[in-house]
Amino acid sequence: MQEPVQEQEPAAGVLYLVGTPIGNLDDLSPRARRVLAGVSRVACEDTRRSGLLLHHLGLRVPLLSFHQHNQTARIPQLLAALEAGEAIALISDAGLPGVSDPGQELAAAARAAGRQVICIPGPSAVTTALVSSGLPSGRFCFEGFLPPKGGPRRQRLEALAGEERTMVLFEAPHRLLALLEDLLAVLGDRPLQVARELTKRHEEQVGPSVAAALAHFQRTPPQGECTLVLGGAPPAAAPVWNETELRHALAELVRGGLSNREAARSLALSSGHSRRALYALLHQEPADCSPPPATP
Repeated sequence: MQEPVQEQEPAAGVLYLVGTPIGNLDDLSPRARRVLAGVSRVACEDTRRSGLLLHHLGLRVPLLSFHQHNQTARIPQLLAALEAGEAIALISDAGLPGVSDPGQELAAAARAAGRQVICIPGPSAVTTALVSSGLPSGRFCFEGFLPPKGGPRRQRLEALAGEERTMVLFEAPHRLLALLEDLLAVLGDRPLQVARELTKRHEEQVGPSVAAALAHFQRTPPQGECTLVLGGAPPAAAPVWNETELRHALAELVRGGLSNREAARSLALSSGHSRRALYALLHQEPADCSPPPATP
């Protein structure tokens, strides 16, 4: 299929994922405006909210609701429209469609059907909060919304306890205090910035730690969707190499019926040491482990 050039946008039969402002309407790019103005229809989460955005831009484009409750029926309908030559834009309520919303299913279905999918870059709460937090941003992971109920949420946090990368989370204002309490209880008082009202007049960044953010929002109830940027776990300490203990453990495994190679592999998994180093230890003479002579 021939790639449409930007001067031809929007092109027939192409699905455009269009990034829309997360607060400040001036953040909509000229390219995004041009595409929204020229598509056959716009699929969106909330037709009322998206209708206000298009009205502000002076655009009159047919809107079609597309959300988690109707996507099963909508996807075949939109694929048929693409096949018929329509150019379709997908937008979310704010930011890039496909991040914590059903846009990913439509994009995947369109690609599977042989349709071209083009993203028109735009604002994203994930990267906006991350780069403004001051926390390490060279490597990070996005966890989105955690489970809303306490038990499953704490289980998910326990699974993330060893994650060393900076983490980005979303949370609704009415659940923020419960999440902060669970973060403090499960992960401890880590570095944290809670961003709310991003790009708007009353943008706020609350931190610099989980405990400080919890104290702030206990005094001032949160409003608006929140993006949390959480410091990762400190690097795990390197395992201590104790040759005497490791030789003893290897010998026990071999006496239990394992081959040298199997014993080295088994101990590597449980100790964190290199399998090669442990295998080599089985073929080395024991080092002199006697204490050094006392200084006169």
